[in-house]
Amino acid sequence: MQFTVYANADPRSRLRVPYLLDVQSDLIGAMGSRVVVPLIPPDLAGVAATRLMPTLWVEGQPWVLDTPLLAGIPCKALGKPVTDLSSERATIMAALDLLISGI
Repeated sequence: MQFTVYANADPRSRLRVPYLLDVQSDLIGAMGSRVVVPLIPPDLAGVAATRLMPTLWVEGQPWVLDTPLLAGIPCKALGKPVTDLSSERATIMAALDLLISGI
């Protein structure tokens, strides 16, 4: 579901990217895949571009939305749901808008 944070089910990338944020509209749900944005530790984020890569809180810890690494992945690659970030919709959509349209 859109704005749900999932555990990263891929053991090869889980240490660097422990969480994936689903940003795909729920109206497009029967495709067998979801568009996700990795959530990475702040120390891996590099130079702060706070609007493009905002900090979001998951399980009491800060994580950076690595918006430039937006990707489509199979639904089966998603781990279990961790939390819902619908309350951060405006921040998440602003990051996606900046990435896609430059606004």
